[in-house]
Amino acid sequence: MHETGNVTELRDIEIFLTLAEELHFTRTAERLHVTQARVSQAIKKQERRIGAALFERNNRHVALTPIGQRLVADIQPMYRGLCDGMDRARLAARGKTGVLRIGSIAVNLQDFRGLFDAFAKDHPGCEVQVRHVDFGDPFGRLRAGDIDMQIVWLPVREPDLTVGPVIYTEPVVLAVGTVHPLASRESVSYEDLADQTVMGGARPDYWREVLVPVRTPSGRLIRIGPSVSNFQEMIPILATGEAVSPVHAQAARYYARPDIAYVPIRDAPAARWGLIWRTGNETELIRSFASTAHHLNSVEQPAGP
Repeated sequence: MHETGNVTELRDIEIFLTLAEELHFTRTAERLHVTQARVSQAIKKQERRIGAALFERNNRHVALTPIGQRLVADIQPMYRGLCDGMDRARLAARGKTGVLRIGSIAVNLQDFRGLFDAFAKDHPGCEVQVRHVDFGDPFGRLRAGDIDMQIVWLPVREPDLTVGPVIYTEPVVLAVGTVHPLASRESVSYEDLADQTVMGGARPDYWREVLVPVRTPSGRLIRIGPSVSNFQEMIPILATGEAVSPVHAQAARYYARPDIAYVPIRDAPAARWGLIWRTGNETELIRSFASTAHHLNSVEQPAGP
């Protein structure tokens, strides 16, 4: 097989495995920086070669077929081993001897620059790679081994995950479309949410309820509306006034838009962000990064929105 054919085959395998994880053609295309047509082409090509469908799909649903599930189980370990080998070779070429892969649901990575720089100073041979994680599946990539540790909002109550130090705190604000009546308020309270439709989507429930409680302080039920898995999916729902959503204050800086307003929630407790990792896969690099975070205490806190 020609070299270009080899490259194409590897890309097709990457597309298949990513779609098997995302189960969403658009998110797969965005994650891999390809067109949705390229994703469809790669899957159809593999299905023709195998002679069977790998996915069941319609306008609302994408799921692996039994043959697709078997293919994932067969090729994922080999593909991961190949990628790891290539990564080690690239690191060695740059004089690096190790890599620490950190997932982050937070978008304010610049606020963690002090932590990354402090770790790099003490570990010049280690390369830190940061990857985005959707809040719709907050622990999936960590448990799958795609990343070594993760920056998430707390609390995390998972028996297989270790919770490390808190590295960041920030206010919680209400994201609303500028057409929404609450957009003109100086502040709101959680009691105001009883009269609104609030977005859902984050899992597990105990984790989501840190931002979106089930009831208001007086006991009134908060109505949960559309479910989303990342902020990009929230934008049109917010902008049209269909629903509102409590979000972390960092969104006001990183998702500043003329059609969305961010209103302080005066009775919301400060949000805490911390490090987590798989308890059974703790390494010296993970311990060192957590220790650096602990001794650094916290990164510099930005001003509120």
